[in-house]
Amino acid sequence: MEPDVDLNPDTDDLPLRANTNHILVRHYVLDLTVHFERKVISGSVVLFLEPCCGVSTKAEDGTGPGDGAGSTEAGASQDGSRSRDVDSIEDGAKGLEKSMTRMDKMFGAREREGDEFQAVSGVGSQTAAETKTIHSSHLWETNSDGDFTLVLDCCDLDVSKVEEVDITSVSAMSSLPSEVRSEKSGVSSANPQAAFFQKLISLPSSRWRQRHQLFLLCSRAPGAQGGSALHFQRDRWSLQVRKKGATSPQEFPRAVRICYETRPTGGSVRWTKDQDNRVCVYTAGSPINNRALFPCQEPPVAMSTWQATVRAPSECVVLMSGEEQAVPIEDRNTRFSVWNYYVTMPMPASTFTLAVGHWCQITAEIPPALERGVRDRTDCGKTAKPGAGSAEWTEAELVSGLGSSSGAVVKGSSLQTCSRDQTTCSDSTFSYASFENEGLSVTDYSGMVDDGVSCSHGDYPCRFTEQLARSQRVIPHRVFGPVSLLQRAQMGVLKLLPRCLAAAHAVLGVHPFPRLDVLIIPAGFSSLGMASPHIIFLSQSVLHAGSPDSGENGLSLCGSRMCHEIAHSWFGLVIGARDWTEEWISEGFATYLEDIIWAQAQQLSLQETAEQSDLKALLRWRRLSDELQNSEEELQILRPNMENTGQVSESGSSTVKHALNPDKTFMQVHYLKDFLRMLLIIFPDMERKGLTLSAIYADWLDRPGIPKWLYEKSAVWSQARLVEEVKAEVVKWILLSQSHQGKGRKRKRIEPKVNYKELTSEQLVMLLELLLEESELSVAAMLALQRTYNLQNHDAEVRHRWCELVVKHAHNQAYGDVEHFLVHDQAMGVYLYGELMVHEDPEQQALARRCLSLVQEDMDQSARTVVEEMVL
Repeated sequence: MEPDVDLNPDTDDLPLRANTNHILVRHYVLDLTVHFERKVISGSVVLFLEPCCGVSTKAEDGTGPGDGAGSTEAGASQDGSRSRDVDSIEDGAKGLEKSMTRMDKMFGAREREGDEFQAVSGVGSQTAAETKTIHSSHLWETNSDGDFTLVLDCCDLDVSKVEEVDITSVSAMSSLPSEVRSEKSGVSSANPQAAFFQKLISLPSSRWRQRHQLFLLCSRAPGAQGGSALHFQRDRWSLQVRKKGATSPQEFPRAVRICYETRPTGGSVRWTKDQDNRVCVYTAGSPINNRALFPCQEPPVAMSTWQATVRAPSECVVLMSGEEQAVPIEDRNTRFSVWNYYVTMPMPASTFTLAVGHWCQITAEIPPALERGVRDRTDCGKTAKPGAGSAEWTEAELVSGLGSSSGAVVKGSSLQTCSRDQTTCSDSTFSYASFENEGLSVTDYSGMVDDGVSCSHGDYPCRFTEQLARSQRVIPHRVFGPVSLLQRAQMGVLKLLPRCLAAAHAVLGVHPFPRLDVLIIPAGFSSLGMASPHIIFLSQSVLHAGSPDSGENGLSLCGSRMCHEIAHSWFGLVIGARDWTEEWISEGFATYLEDIIWAQAQQLSLQETAEQSDLKALLRWRRLSDELQNSEEELQILRPNMENTGQVSESGSSTVKHALNPDKTFMQVHYLKDFLRMLLIIFPDMERKGLTLSAIYADWLDRPGIPKWLYEKSAVWSQARLVEEVKAEVVKWILLSQSHQGKGRKRKRIEPKVNYKELTSEQLVMLLELLLEESELSVAAMLALQRTYNLQNHDAEVRHRWCELVVKHAHNQAYGDVEHFLVHDQAMGVYLYGELMVHEDPEQQALARRCLSLVQEDMDQSARTVVEEMVL
């Protein structure tokens, strides 16, 4: 299979170009600096590489770089012409030496400059740059005979230099005992770089801290002596690297340093402003993941560990996927602070997550200075831990562990969230919670033999085998957000998070990750939540709705969404699909478990759990039915590659079907077409009912539309008690509306008093959906609806249905609610623009255009593309 052969760069398929069948990145060391004034992140990444076993690939057949580029030659576009996307080619003889001084300066004795990477790109005149590109391209082509090519997934990066790192120059490496090297490594003693690297990666997991310290030391080593920088080429989707004379992966360098700078418009990070109108940046996740943040191997089978040093303005907080809480170190010479994070569990590079902004930690007691509103926000970042100087350690200190794992990373240390002069603001550490008296069940591990749990994965520190982790029901956690949302986040996220964590432990057992940060992300975030190792992004749309005395009913969306994202720790992060098109695997499990964990957190009875589950199942079925009636059939198929799912080319490259289609971002089919419910319900009767694997594929995964089983079950869900209660209320509202639709009455009629039943948030959603099926609703009924249920103060799911009702019946007295929703709930309002446009009502169309103009600059790119197609 050669998935790149017919790839058209203008289609919506995303190419994964990395040749992971030839060579794998085992560890990344990133050194990054955040420049808000230029909207770029500059720095370097050092890749520690290991050839795949039994591979001796040579570029002798002329199939392109490492055979990872399909049928196209390096530097050529898919139609055979010279690619216009080749934007940065370097022959190694020249380069921006200023970029590389960071390796010597980082944690060194010399002074650092906060903007020392400012000259990474854009050097020289355009004419000179064009001449150099032509010359470098010629060198790339004339020096390629027989050389192996490392292909990395990469886009929207300006690469200035690629060089081999001399890890043999690190004296601490020579002290490693030779017995740590695997006897089966097959590394020749004639290749000292390979031998040193093999020693490093062969260190047992019990010595992970030493291994990370050595990775860090190696990343700071100089370039290999006697050799020039490596030849490299950038095209639209990849970075290709060669070393002259290295004809196979085994001969390719084990450590490679890439100096680069992101672009302001790069798709992996979003530069925007938070709800307090302060600058921030965060990784955007799909569709292109992190390839526009650092060159990497994107296929999910490419598992690696990483550690990162991030420099950011001192008033900012840096949050990242990392196993221990980072303590920032203030640089005396600049206004920047240094943050260090790391992970020891190998995971796909797509799970690397970064967020930098002026956020505050949300605590149980909000300081009075913050309760009064957004005031003196420049003081409400974090105070960097005072250091005895810059972050300097000797090689000996690092190896002995005195410098912690990767700089100053201290487990359980505090993070002050307000300025020193605000004496009411206390240092806030991770939150812990005890639930001994709250009735939450504890997972029964009595069947496990103490210290007898073993895993079949590679050797790394694993919490599933730790005795202490089994009893840790609530892992350390923190919540961050903008000042203006502190109170809402406190009432919702901070209140529910420990309950959701304890419930997840009761259902699933050991938490895979040792800590968790939750960040309330800016309004332009395109989804309700995103889970990554050690950190969850939450949309402001899920925050507590209504007043503090509104009770648990205003917490349903917040609680269920957190349970969904927490479930991804098990399904999606620790366990994931080998093919990115198989989103239904992680989202299906997370959606199924969301209801179970949330019911556990609410301490519902078995009957209450079943009733709530039936109501939610019916709501999802209705949403799925509506989506499938209004979407392309090819986007409805859960397994678009069908029998070719998981297959890759000889080099390991592949494509992700429809990943770049902006409509796919907002499709819910992989959440809602949940065959897991069917599978688990009828599992005991599978054989008797003739349910085979091929039948599941055919009915659920390989075809568009709704499977027959869901149609049958929807009839059952429609008769559930909570649904019947809603139907009774709908009748009351229809009668009220009809009583006001008559004409010609001369006297105002006295309305009979109607007792409306109090409904849960989910029941309110169902009520509004059923009322949406009515062709007419009177103005009086609409006003009474809003007044009776106080709809504008409910959660975003309820408000979304209310806005749909307002638009359908042109209830202009509530157009303010629609505008508020489109501005503040961007994660859910995309298709509401379409409703405003489709009725061809000038007032509604003007409303849509006005709302778009207010949020256009801060919108997620996929959302903006879809909305602009509807409105403009």
